[in-house]
Amino acid sequence: MGPILLAFFLAALAWLVVAGAALRERHPAVFWYLTGYPVTAVRVVRTWRKVAELHDLAVSRGPSRGVLGDLVVKGQALRPIPPRISFPKATRTGLSVMVRLHPGQTPAAFIAAADALAHAWKVHAVRVTSPERGLVHLLATAGDPLARPGLAHAPAAHLSALVGILESGGAWVINLRQVPHWLITGATQSGKSTLLARLVTQLAPQNVALVGIDCKGGMELGLFEPRLSALTTNRREAVAVLGALVAELQIRMRICRDAGARSIWDLPAKERPVAVVVIVDELAELYLSDGTREGKAEVEKCSTYLLRIAQLGAALGVHLVVAGQRVGSDLGPGVTALRAQLSGRACHRVNDPGTAEMTLGDLNKDAVAVAQAITAEEKGTAVCTGPDGGWDRARSHLTTPDEARRTAEKYSDLTPDLDEVHHALLLAGGGEVPQ
Repeated sequence: MGPILLAFFLAALAWLVVAGAALRERHPAVFWYLTGYPVTAVRVVRTWRKVAELHDLAVSRGPSRGVLGDLVVKGQALRPIPPRISFPKATRTGLSVMVRLHPGQTPAAFIAAADALAHAWKVHAVRVTSPERGLVHLLATAGDPLARPGLAHAPAAHLSALVGILESGGAWVINLRQVPHWLITGATQSGKSTLLARLVTQLAPQNVALVGIDCKGGMELGLFEPRLSALTTNRREAVAVLGALVAELQIRMRICRDAGARSIWDLPAKERPVAVVVIVDELAELYLSDGTREGKAEVEKCSTYLLRIAQLGAALGVHLVVAGQRVGSDLGPGVTALRAQLSGRACHRVNDPGTAEMTLGDLNKDAVAVAQAITAEEKGTAVCTGPDGGWDRARSHLTTPDEARRTAEKYSDLTPDLDEVHHALLLAGGGEVPQ
């Protein structure tokens, strides 16, 4: 009977291991709730006092100075008291803990101890925020969510695109109604083009006109040409299309003024012009001049048109998504002025610190350091900003060239006509405008 029971026990154990691995692969959230969370929650409670004492998160109610005879002695009081914490609350990707600070404490000490907390709790990372005065929120992530960017989910909305997953486990959503203009940077093979492809595939089924400016001969955005209302492949064509879009802004302003509306979104749906998303791949090509008078004039026009669209476009339904391998002040003052209007930022791995600084430096210095730490193996990983002004590490969902082509062909019948833009593009290309 003994060998039979042992064999049965080993078979059951093997089945549990296999079933657990399958559950972890297919339903990681369920696996975490059943196995990971209970163990980690107990570990948090058991180690909290020790970690708090080691990293100066605990304080003593007694004075740090005392009188010994005629001397004043300064030292560390015994038995410091750690801040009170709530019982760890489970989330889909980890757990969260609320900490009530002692009088005089600030979140800075907890931010400095975040890495120590992650090691003590044996989790991937701990993010520290302060939702209100006197409270600190510790969000622990059990595993690396960026390893599986396809797991994120978000409700569909107009001009909103689910492009990947945040390190916190939430969905990485680019919502152009909330953040109307974006700057995306990244070196070759960093994932910048993948992010653009994902963005276009998410916007393709929506009622939106997509305009592509790809001065690399259309190699990147040409995949989506059936769904694009216009595609430019050189700077001369880009100048014509951007100029036509600026003229379109003037028309939309007049429509809003006549209707007493502050934006096109205040207009009735039947009278509202279609939203336009302008996607620029390789911004530097629009700002680099060959030194000729014609080249300098084109650069100046591109700079002016892009800046005007960024300044006026949000309320008028014209949005910019600008991408480039290198974006720096050496390209000219127009780039710096344009950056100030692009409140959405995403920085992948870059080859020079200046590009990371240009992308994120005016928002958060810590984000710059994190972006510069992205390695070549972390393709698709970026540091991005959110609608609340904060930042996070994120990874975009992989969109293959075949998927891009199929999406463009599938929704090609939804492509809106931008007549003035189309005419301007024909003239710039030397074609004849139909009467």
